[in-house]
This record gives sequence, C-alpha cells and structure tokens, in this order.
Amino acid sequence: MTDTSSTETRSFQTQAQKLLKLMIHSLYSNREIFLRELISNASDAIDRLRFEALAAPSLMENGAEPRIVVEFDKDAGVISVADNGIGMSAEEVAGNLGTIAKSGTEEFLDRLTGDQQKDTALIGQFGVGFYSAFIVAKEVEVLTRRAGAGAGTRWSSTGEEDYTIGPAPALPNGTPLPVGTRVNLKLKADAAEFADGFRLRSIVRRYSDHVGVPVMMAKEGADAADTKDAKENKKAASPELETVNAARAIWTRSRSDIGAPEYKAFYRHISHDFEDPAAWSHNRVEGKLEYTSLLYIPRRAPFDLWHRERPRGLKLYVQRVFIMDDADQFLPLHLRFVRGIVDCADLPLNVSRELLQEDDRVATIKSALTKRVLDMLAKMSPDDYGPIWDEFGQVLKEGVGEDFGNKEALLGLLRFKSTHTDSVETPARVSLKDYIARAEPAAAEPEAADATSTPKKIYYLIAESETAARQSPHLEMLRARGMEVLLLTDRVDEWWMSFVSEYQGHKFQDITRDEMDLDSGADKPKEDDAKTEDAPLLKRLADVLDAPDGRVRSVRKSSRLTDSPACLVLGDQDMGAQMRRIMELSGQSPPPSKPHLEVNLDHPLIQHLDKEPDEDRFKDLAFILIDQATLAEGTAVAEPGTYVRRINKLLVDLL
Repeated sequence: MTDTSSTETRSFQTQAQKLLKLMIHSLYSNREIFLRELISNASDAIDRLRFEALAAPSLMENGAEPRIVVEFDKDAGVISVADNGIGMSAEEVAGNLGTIAKSGTEEFLDRLTGDQQKDTALIGQFGVGFYSAFIVAKEVEVLTRRAGAGAGTRWSSTGEEDYTIGPAPALPNGTPLPVGTRVNLKLKADAAEFADGFRLRSIVRRYSDHVGVPVMMAKEGADAADTKDAKENKKAASPELETVNAARAIWTRSRSDIGAPEYKAFYRHISHDFEDPAAWSHNRVEGKLEYTSLLYIPRRAPFDLWHRERPRGLKLYVQRVFIMDDADQFLPLHLRFVRGIVDCADLPLNVSRELLQEDDRVATIKSALTKRVLDMLAKMSPDDYGPIWDEFGQVLKEGVGEDFGNKEALLGLLRFKSTHTDSVETPARVSLKDYIARAEPAAAEPEAADATSTPKKIYYLIAESETAARQSPHLEMLRARGMEVLLLTDRVDEWWMSFVSEYQGHKFQDITRDEMDLDSGADKPKEDDAKTEDAPLLKRLADVLDAPDGRVRSVRKSSRLTDSPACLVLGDQDMGAQMRRIMELSGQSPPPSKPHLEVNLDHPLIQHLDKEPDEDRFKDLAFILIDQATLAEGTAVAEPGTYVRRINKLLVDLL
C-alpha cells in the first residue's frame, strides 16, 4: 500500500507547465516517438548502472541481465515501459520530472512554431523526451527505486499544473519495488491504437532496433490472448517474453552486414534527432591501438551550438561497456556538432575525465577521428555539402584559428560569397579552390592569358553585412578589372583571418588595408603621394582633418576608387571595424587606431573641393566627406548630429 500521508502535491516549474500544455494540445504528428524517447531513457539508465557498478558491484542487486520490457493492456488502455537500470531517488525524481533543468528551454519553447513535423522533431534534441509521453497519455505514473536505496518513489501527473510524489507501493507479495524505473501511461481515447502488440513492435523495430539492450515484449501469442481464461492465466504467471529488437551494438558488426536504414536508426537513437544524418563513417582500427568509431554528420545544428561550454562530444565505450556521454576529448571544439560513439579496447574501465585529458592514446584517437570527419566533409558532393556548410560553417571557421595541424584541410572546406555570385540571396558556395581556378589562366590555353593579369593573391573584404560589402567603395577598381573578391560577413571572420596568410601559394589580401598592390601591376598607395602635383588639395584636407593627430592618419591619393569620392583605409596592423565592435560589445576597449583617407582626384566632388574658396564651406565638405566614407564601410559616424547639421546646411545653400 502507498503511504498517502507522506505523498505531496507539487507544482511544475513554469517552463515545464508551458511545455506540457504544448505537448498535450499542440503536438500531434508522429505521436509514436513517445516510445522511442522512453526506451532511450531506459537504455541510458541501464548504461549508467553498468558504469556505477564497476566501482560498486553491490548495486547490481539481483544480478539480472539488463533489459527493457514493454507491456500493454488493451482493455485498460495502458502501456508500460520498465527497465532494471540505475533508477532514481525521490530527490532525482523531483528534479528530473518536476522541472526542466537543461539550458535553452526558453529557446525550445520559442521554436515550437505550430509546424507539427518540425515541432516533434525538436523534442529529443532539447532533452525533454520524457514529456513526450503526454502526447498520448492522459495520466503518467512513474515507479522507481535507485540502486542502493531501500525505498522506491512514485510520481504521477495528468500533465496539468501539478504532480504528486511520494513513496512507491510494495509489490503484491510484499517485497520492495525492484531497482529500476517503470513508466505507466494511461492512454487518451484518441491514442488507444497504441495499446496493440503489432503497433508497439513496429515502433520498437523502427526507432529502437539498435538499442544495445534487449527490448522485450510478451510473445505474440500472449498479445492475442484476450479470453477470460487467458486473463486468469496472466494473473497466475508472468507471460513469456521475447526480444523485439536486434539488441546488438551496431558498431561491433561488420560494415558489410549493416544497411543504411540500420545506420540511420542508430543515429536517431543516440542523437534523438528526427531527421536522418547527412553522412556517417564506421571504422575499426587494429594494431597497437584498437578502437572502433561510428561518426555522424547531422543535417541540422543543435539549438545550443554556440554555447561552447555546454556538454558535448561522443559516447565513450570501453570494451562495449558504456563509460560516459559527451566525451569531449575525442574531437576538437570546432567539430562539436558531430555525433557518434567510440569504443576503445585499450583504456581502463574506470577511466576518468582527468585520465582522458592526459592519456596519449586519447590524443592519437582524437587526431585520427578529426581527420576522418574532415575527410567525410571533403568527400561530400557540392549539393550535399552546401546545406551542411550553411548549418555549421561558422563553427568550422573557428578551427582555422584553433586547429593548426588541420588548417589546410579546414581552409579547403570553407565556402564564401563573392563578387562573382549573383546577389545577397545566392548561397555562400565559393571555395578557395574555385577562386584560384577562376583566377589562374587555363593551362590548355596559356597564350590566351595575360601574365600581367594573373592574380597571385586571394582578395577579400570584411564587412558587417553582405549588403554593406557589395556596396563598399573598396571594390570599385577590382570590379572594373573583373577581379573576384571574397565577401566575409560573419563575426568570426576577422578573427580567423588573422591566423592565415596564404592558401596553396596564394596570399590573402584584405582590400581595405594599406598594402593594396594589385597583381595587374597597379602601384600601391604610398605615404609620399602628398608630394605629387595634387599636394595642395591633399595638404588642405589634411590640415582640416588635423592629420595625423586628428581623425585620420593621413590624406592621400587613391588608386582603388573609380566611382566614390573617398574611402577609409586601415593600416596593415590596425584592428578592423568588425573586431572592434565585438570587443566593445563584450565590454573591452579596443586599442586606438586611425585610418588613412584616400580620395579619388577624378571625382567631381573632389575637383569642386579643390576650387572651393570659402574655408568654412571647405571644412564642412571635408568632414562630410570623411563621415560618408565612414558610413560606406558600415560604421556609424562619431557625431551623427553634427553630420546631419552639416548636410542640412549644405542643402539650404543649394536652395
């Protein structure tokens, strides 16, 4: 009997209430995933018991083989999922089932859009799989006892505002609740179809066939036994069970024996992803170091991809014994989106994170797995790799600055927008190899190529947005000569570019910086340009702008402009505007720097300035010129009010 005197009624955490309402009232497509989630949780509980029992064998109280049992009662409309895993204490029940402790829950709720297919696909990815039970159940009961604990706990809820928690009742024969967890679902009227042996078997085989624990159900003859005598027999003795799933770790089998559907099913099991993986690699290494890996590339980025401190990594097994989730020592941080397992025969079973950090074998495996993932990505077709780049491209860029041993391979995986792609809507699909191939003359027709126009550089421009990049005055001369420029607009771009200087013999050239010598032979801007015949105008502008102590380092003639009157040029060692904004947003003070102001002496505005006799008007025009150059690079002017007053004054003079 249940001790009702110690049973409490508690309220769900606010976020859990919102989630339950959405589960109950909004999510109806693919309702069968509830069983996948409950079986996955049960499998994890068994893995955790195995691991804890390595240090405390007494936790394996009854010595029974690990298993998950799925039962149903068609007449009562009840489905049960039971396991003999680690179980939960009363405190763990309240913490795990009364709240949603994982970070990112608010974002999960925000992303539930009403698109049923996508909504249900998010469930497992956000660590809230248990709550999917309420998609089909009007009431959920959990009976659980933690290994090593003397008493069990009962939790129940109808999915409304509260739940009850208290001691679990003893078994009919008076013995305590066994170690493990049993989840009983009282089905809704419109979900009664799930209380059917054939339906449950098909769901298990579809979603959980490769769970490494036997998922068992009563033999099919027992499912159909609905006569009075049969029911009486069930009360007298438990029905004979049979294993429904394959119950064999997929990575231990030969690749030739495994089909694509099995690989995809295992991916869904370990990732809780609804979509199939984009690619996978199954590999066994033998020799001095023996290990097996099964790695997957997802199609979609997880919601917390940018939380660099979140738990992430591969599932680690040692001799097929589960050791830990999220073993982050086997892949670098920029490959944190990869899912999979690694099973090593050469690590001790009681391996700890500290040991993993120091073990040379782990470093060897990490190096090999990293190269395998990069090779998987490199071998994907352009059509398949394009969407992967859209999802994970910015993360791969991190690797250029962090993984020097694989820098060349990572550079080959980068994709860009460029001045040779059509518009803002065109995907970023230009590789560095594409750029070089277009820039170099065709080997078959060397006589058709002008050697002086063969670029030896990879030109790029960093801007706050693609629109700002395409409108940048720095592009004018290169665009006029038909030269391609890569457009970099991600926040990480200026950072990773600081770690590279060339790719396959072609140097990177930032076209917004001082050293801007075109491969076509054009002279780069020089500090002594002020000594030319145009020196009076340049000196006059420099005096107004107080160069070099004022807003600019110098004023000089430009060889990179064709249509704009002026542009700002950074020094070779100066921090770019993108990095400066990032530092300011993070509360840091970027080092001071001043750009050069380059002017297009052929532009009508500059020619008018040269003839302007009114010094006050010349001063206003000079400051308007530098403010417009600042705006053109996507940066706000220092004094917008003063800029507006100068523009208004100029407009009034024209009336």
